[in-house]
Amino acid sequence: MIRSLYTGGAGMKAQQKNVDVTANNLANVNTNGFKKDLVNFEDLYYHYMKSPGAPSTEATDHPTGISVGMGVGTGSTAKVYTQGNMETTENPMDMAIKGDGFFQVLKPDGTTAYTRDGSFKVDGEGQIVTSEGNYLEPQIQIPEEATEVTIRSDGTVSADMPGQEEPENVGQIELARFVNPAGLKAEGSNLFTETPASGDPFVGTAGRDGIGQIEQGTLEKSNVDVIEALTDLIAQQRGYEFNHRTIRTSDRMLERATTLLQ
Repeated sequence: MIRSLYTGGAGMKAQQKNVDVTANNLANVNTNGFKKDLVNFEDLYYHYMKSPGAPSTEATDHPTGISVGMGVGTGSTAKVYTQGNMETTENPMDMAIKGDGFFQVLKPDGTTAYTRDGSFKVDGEGQIVTSEGNYLEPQIQIPEEATEVTIRSDGTVSADMPGQEEPENVGQIELARFVNPAGLKAEGSNLFTETPASGDPFVGTAGRDGIGQIEQGTLEKSNVDVIEALTDLIAQQRGYEFNHRTIRTSDRMLERATTLLQ
């Protein structure tokens, strides 16, 4: 009887974690390049009163056993890297990746981070940077006298210069992809860092070797489906209530058993 109390409590904790993740997804519904999280559950260990295959007689074994599970736990949370909706902004420094891949960003400590947020800016020195001032890697400097900047689907950056008929090539944007992007560590500020689980980055040209293409003047929005998330939230609330009901039922049964013993 006591076992069901702990099982119900484990279920409530798991559903609370589920609600926390869904709440974070909904909070970032308008975050550029945000990828939603999903919670993966796993059943906890089992208490065996009789194991399958245990001897029943000297000549026979039990074909099945007797076991009671101890509830559910959170196995992991994982990012879902499906494509988000594309929004046209007509800002020449806004970029979106259509397909697989990440922009490379140089952090202040000199390490490289990765992002799907393509809302870049040009700082006072002409460098392409993120909203927080982190440099796009490889670094690209836009000439001060440039009248128009063009970014091709393969990441080639060119600028129209006064007195020149042909655009001037000013740099090449390279994208990174991972064998297991779900293994990346979310650092906040729309940045990810590599881990042993993600594997080493493969850096290459957009549109080649499985890497997506770049679309200028476009931003990738969050891949959170609000209707789906709200529906999940209702189901999670009901799951929490069912587990609470398990605890309440077990408590009433214990109360009745205690009364009979008096």
